[in-house]
Parts: sequence; C-alpha cells; structure tokens
Amino acid sequence: MHVFIHGAAATPTPLLEALARRDDLEDVTLWHLHLEGPAPWTEPACAGRFRSVSLFTGANLRDAVAEGRADFVPIFLSDIPALFASGRVRLDAAIVQLSPPDRHGLCSLGTSVDAARAAVDTAPLVLAEINARMPRTHGASAVPRTRVAACTSTDRPLHERASRPPSEVEHRIAGHVADLVVDGACLQLGIGGIPDAVLARLGDRNDLGIHTEMFSDGVVPLVEAGVITNRLKAIHPGRIVTSFVAGSRRVFDFVHDNPLVEFHPCDRTNDTLAIRKIDRMIAINSALQIDLTGQVCADSFGHRIHSGIGGQMDFIRGAAMSREGKPIIALPATAKGGTVSRIVPELAAGAGVVTTRGHVHWVVTEFGAVDLHGRTLAERARLLVEIAHPDFRGELRAAASSRRYFT
Repeated sequence: MHVFIHGAAATPTPLLEALARRDDLEDVTLWHLHLEGPAPWTEPACAGRFRSVSLFTGANLRDAVAEGRADFVPIFLSDIPALFASGRVRLDAAIVQLSPPDRHGLCSLGTSVDAARAAVDTAPLVLAEINARMPRTHGASAVPRTRVAACTSTDRPLHERASRPPSEVEHRIAGHVADLVVDGACLQLGIGGIPDAVLARLGDRNDLGIHTEMFSDGVVPLVEAGVITNRLKAIHPGRIVTSFVAGSRRVFDFVHDNPLVEFHPCDRTNDTLAIRKIDRMIAINSALQIDLTGQVCADSFGHRIHSGIGGQMDFIRGAAMSREGKPIIALPATAKGGTVSRIVPELAAGAGVVTTRGHVHWVVTEFGAVDLHGRTLAERARLLVEIAHPDFRGELRAAASSRRYFT
C-alpha cells in the first residue's frame, strides 16, 4: 500500500510507532512532508517492510535518506497536492491526526492542512489519531467524522518546536531585512532565528498582512499589537492565510477556533498566480549556499539532502511579480563557526539549485542587502563579495577574476 502520513506538529506519532511494530507487513510506502518525533520505521530492522518517501525532509529522516533506507522527491510545495489528486501517486490510505468532532460531526486537520487535504480527499481509507489537544482550525480543514474508517483517541501535547533567542548575526541580518518591509506589506516567512528577529523589528509598521505556507510564534505578538491587520490584502483580506503552523503551544492556542486565521492546502497558499495579486508581497527565505552568479542552494549540503525545495520558488517568483514585491534570500555569511563562507565561487558538487540565478532578487547577510535582479555576472559577483564575510572577500574576488566575471 501507499500511505500518506500527516506531518509537522500533526504527526500522528502513536499510530506510526504502532505501525513500526507490525512485523506482518511488507512493501508499504509512506509518503510525507517533514515529520516530527521518532522515525522507527526507518531503522534497518524495518527494511523491506516500510519505505519512507520525503516530499520535504526533516532532521529525523536525513540519515535514512543519505544511507539509502529512505527516499526523497524534489518538488515544489505547490505541486504536491496534485500528485495525490491526479492519481500520479495513488494513495491507498491516509494516516492523520485530527481534532475531536464538533456538534456537526466535523473534525479538523488542525495545525497542518498543506498536502493532507488532498490525501484525505483522495485516499479510500482514512485512519486517525483524534487528539483532544489538536486545535480546531478554520479554512479548508474540516474532515467529517464519517470519513474516518478507524481511530484512536489521545490526549497528548502536540510536537513543539522550541524557539531560541536569535544570535547576534541573525539580529544583524534581520535589521537589513526589516528595512525592506514597508507599511501595508504582506509577509511570507518561516520558522527560526532570522524570521523571529525580523518580526520583532516590525512593531512600528502599520497594516501588515500574512500570506504564507507556514508561520510560528513570532506572528502572534504583532497580531495582538494591531500591527498585523491583513486589511490591505487583495487575497483573503482581513485573514491570515497559511497551510500549516509550527512552534510552541502559544501558536497552537492562537490558531484554535480563530476565524481570523485560515488554513488552506499548499497548492492554494503557494499558488504563484494568487501570490502575485498581493501588493507589496515580501517573501523571506533562507539558503545554505549561494554562488557568485546568484544560484541559491537551499535543500542540500552537496549530495546530502537536508530539507527540500518546499515553497521557496513559489514565493520567490510570486513576490517578484507582485506590485512593489520583494523576494528575499537571507543567510549568514559564514557557517561552521565562521570557518566556511556561504557565498562561494561555485556550489558544492551535488548541491541542489532551488532558486535559479534568473529568479534571485534580494540577497541579505549580516553585512548588508543587495539586489541582483537584472545585474550582469560581473555586477553580481561584486555585490555578493560586498556582503560576504571580510575574511573571504579576497579569495572570492580572485575566484571571480579567474572566471572573467571581472578583471
């Protein structure tokens, strides 16, 4: 069978652990985005019984993918629901985590609608963990209790992603990014030190909006302060739009039964045709490496898969086509304690180009922000060297010169 597994905070861990204990199964393929918690079905002892296929890889699957015990699909987040809806990946079952049914008999997909909506709608068999602590969310998240063939009831905390204080480097990057955000802008951003630090700097802005594939705790204070109103959005005005949330109990409580937050499938949230209609769309995305021509690697360290394409290209392109939009790639200038430059003459062998040099616009490090759109190879190299760490600028200039980008 081919089985979809609900992801992120909605990972149905008790059912997955029970599934991994089954020794009477073989050739079961599990399709999923990033999952939280343990992944016992990827252990060598489960070989031949389960095959995990990541559409976006999390920390608990990286070793298994690298060692060939699991697989990975490079794909835009916006394209994933169609895999299931079209039958290209023919699902036999979906294992999900739901909220308890309301008085109408409707459960909710809760914190993750993303590709789960298409999976639940197309799989002939739906199996559920019905968790008393799963938030009931609005938008396209309803699942009739009658759709569930079998379930188990739980009352356990959701998987949380603990936040940490942003580093000094992240604060400096956030300052440059925040300078690009104007009143009335609509934000797409993720989780981590840089997004949190950016949000913390936007308290003096007015009428910001959120249209994103995901958000975390940092959005909540700006809503409570009246900074995020969503009033000026052309798409879903007055509403925060997302496909999933991740973070702490604070964000889970915020979205619970909150009609101001709409959860939609990721082919809706990440639809470039919709994103481009939103004026002043600011897309803030991360990267692992960028070369001197502007090619952005965001999914792998060389051949080793780290995450996935996700929604980066969906929003980079959508923001580029938005009136007064700004697509932004934000990354620290160095890695490994400052010993390695993230701005490089060429990407590592096997590195995946997630954002092409034809799509890249703003690149931000702690040393500044530069706009590469419409720039020549020589201009790009000079601008990127300017925002590289000073310790590496000399060798980067030499590499650019050797490639005849400039002399």
